[in-house]
Amino acid sequence: MGLDAAVEELADEAEHLGYEREPARGGLRWTLARIYMHTLDPDVRNIGDQELEGLEAALRSFTDHPDRDLYFGSEKGYRDFVKTHGTHLHLLRVVLYHRGQVQTEPKKSWTIYHQRPALKPRMQQMMERYLAARRLTDRPNTVYKIERGLRVFANWLEEAYPEVESFAEVNRDHVLDFMEALEEIRGKTTGEPLAPLTRRNRLSALSVFFRDTADWGWPYVPGRPLLGVGDMPKISDRVPRYIPEEELSRLMEAIRALECPYQRAALLIARWSGARRDEIRRLEVDCLDAYPDGTPRLRIPAGKTKKERNVPLNEEAAEAIREVQKDRLDERTRGFRDELTGAVTRRLFMHHGKPFSSFYLFHSSLEKACRAAGLVDGEGKPTITAHRFRHTVGKQLAERGARLRTIMSVLGHDSASMSMVYARISDEEVLKDYQAVLGPGATIAGPLAETLRSGELPASDVEWIKENFYETELELGRCLRLPQEGPCECDLFFNCAKFVTTAEYAPRLRARRQREFALIEEAISNGWAREVARHRCTVRRIEQLLDDLGEPLEAPLETG
Repeated sequence: MGLDAAVEELADEAEHLGYEREPARGGLRWTLARIYMHTLDPDVRNIGDQELEGLEAALRSFTDHPDRDLYFGSEKGYRDFVKTHGTHLHLLRVVLYHRGQVQTEPKKSWTIYHQRPALKPRMQQMMERYLAARRLTDRPNTVYKIERGLRVFANWLEEAYPEVESFAEVNRDHVLDFMEALEEIRGKTTGEPLAPLTRRNRLSALSVFFRDTADWGWPYVPGRPLLGVGDMPKISDRVPRYIPEEELSRLMEAIRALECPYQRAALLIARWSGARRDEIRRLEVDCLDAYPDGTPRLRIPAGKTKKERNVPLNEEAAEAIREVQKDRLDERTRGFRDELTGAVTRRLFMHHGKPFSSFYLFHSSLEKACRAAGLVDGEGKPTITAHRFRHTVGKQLAERGARLRTIMSVLGHDSASMSMVYARISDEEVLKDYQAVLGPGATIAGPLAETLRSGELPASDVEWIKENFYETELELGRCLRLPQEGPCECDLFFNCAKFVTTAEYAPRLRARRQREFALIEEAISNGWAREVARHRCTVRRIEQLLDDLGEPLEAPLETG
């Protein structure tokens, strides 16, 4: 067919992308021959997206051909055929994409899904229209969850209320019955009842569908929200699962021993930056630079919060990135469009002309490392997930005194409440703070000190303080006011009956005392007699607190 020269040329380009030449040559020969027999055009420069998509559709659609088993013996034989030759077609797409001949980015996905049964016509129409609108603004995984939730509801509705023909006929009673039915449904793989989070996801899909379509004034829908926030199953707050020091040490040794530099780099970045898996997978080739003092700095792409950020990076992770960059910086490959920003970027984690999967970079690599480190459960499954590195970074930042704003910046949190959880995940730190105030023989000062020392605080009040101890912290001590007692007044800590402080706050008390002296001087120079008296009263109160704590008024001199 005169394709030999074209096969050799494309095989050269495939080899440059990291493929082995001989297998690549065979795969390219099979694919080019099939396209030629369809188009009768031997010039491979005329192959574009249309030809590749046509061959792909033919491979997939043959599953429904009545003579399929005559050729392949069984459905499994056909699936094996599609997997093999689908891989060949994917190789050709990769090569043609990087030479600029096709525009569709190569994304390998050769699972053959059976056609999902269509819903009732009006339901199917509205669901497809809604999903098309959501695809314009949402990520594929979000759209998938919404579609799944709508399908589960529509399928249940067909069994429970077969007379309902469109979403417009759905009312709140139908939805409440569905909520009850979800509690009886069992997972296909586990055989267990659906978890609250799974039920919440199903109902959330319905909630946003009813809300959005009502706002947009679409036909064949209820025209009003049928679910509110209060209807959703309540989800328990879970404490972030950081990796204990002993396990972390063993795991890091196993990670450093991984053979693949890409897997090793991905896990080291996760360990030292706290970045999300998808953020790491989408890092650009030039993601690493340095602060003025030479500290490595990592530029993390926009992720869950739609914002880029720069974070300091441990030298070990930086060196792993540099090792990968040596293979990537000189490659003559096209960039890939970022699914969040839309910008075409050259990825750091690329292999064979396409981005590495999250499964390879994190799941597969952690499975190897956990087995090497002995961190597996009774069934041999790894006990560590990549997301636990993120929890570990947050915990370590909080325990070592990082400001809340710093934790938010490093982890890419939008709200302080997301970062505050890391400040209370260490049982040891909470116990230390608790014992300093409520423990036996604690050295404390303030209006509430005598009540605490004498044990006069009711047991119910003590229980509330135990559960909410972190939230009681102020600049110079703690406010132990209960919710039913009204707003906190501990900014007036000199007289507030619920204020208590410990020796841990002595440096801050001394600093506040010095600031009050400066304010006294300013008030004297301006002739503000009442301000002078107020600040002197504050100084006397601070000095009394320091005396009660057994702390000196001035910072003790360091001796070396």
